[in-house]
Amino acid sequence: MFDGIGFMELLLIGVLGLVVLGPERLPVAVRSITGWIRAMKRMANSVKDELEQELKIEQLHADLKKAESKGLSNLSPELQESIDQLREAAQSVNRPYQVEDSKYPAQESPKAEAAVEEKTPATETAPKPTGTDTK
Repeated sequence: MFDGIGFMELLLIGVLGLVVLGPERLPVAVRSITGWIRAMKRMANSVKDELEQELKIEQLHADLKKAESKGLSNLSPELQESIDQLREAAQSVNRPYQVEDSKYPAQESPKAEAAVEEKTPATETAPKPTGTDTK
């Protein structure tokens, strides 16, 4: 992290910070600076991860175009691996829906049954007034 800074430079920065900020505010300043550094590292890592993902998607897309141009036969191992990855991704996207459908094949889902039970009141209704009040 501190590639060009040696121990003496760090010591000098610490002493200057202690003199300028004082012993009360120096720990707060160090914490805020380390928080900024962590946030910048997190942001840089997320950008790097997104770029790697985009490059992988581009590579898969290019491999798929090559495979389509060859007619999906006599493919090189790299192209076949890309096709397999795309198939697995498509199956993983559809898998949650297949689990839901197979879990409750012939009956209503528990959420729908609970909603029906909530709509039907379990309490008795009060008798209606007859309209014959005598005063």
